Amino acid sequence: MASFSGGTNYLQREESFMYDREGRFRMEDTRNAARIEYTEKGVMHMAARRCDVIRISRSSAVLGLLTQYTLPQQFYLDIPDARISKIGCVLMKVFVNNTIEVRFLRLLSEKELDRIFVFSTHPAHRDKVLDIRSW
Repeated sequence: MASFSGGTNYLQREESFMYDREGRFRMEDTRNAARIEYTEKGVMHMAARRCDVIRISRSSAVLGLLTQYTLPQQFYLDIPDARISKIGCVLMKVFVNNTIEVRFLRLLSEKELDRIFVFSTHPAHRDKVLDIRSW
């Protein structure tokens, strides 16, 4: 009979590429309007709430919420100005100043990040220009 107290088990050897081995991407300041979409009460109806993207990287973001409300662990993020929709997100941290940290279920491409920065109202991205040929 095996003892489970203090011993190793098979779950300790499991790792996830996205969360364990992935290189951390640098977060950049931005200011974009966005929308959070999720299902309430199981699958009864979709709820949508406005938010602001405050910081973003290829794998995660910090979102500013306008009011306090309960969010599920998984939801979609839409950034309508940059025409990016349905980014799957996982809630990582909730902060007391109505901001949350989320991880994306897929990495954003550099082209998508550039489109986000072009439509940002943050002063750091004032001189960003969109290359129409790559859109």
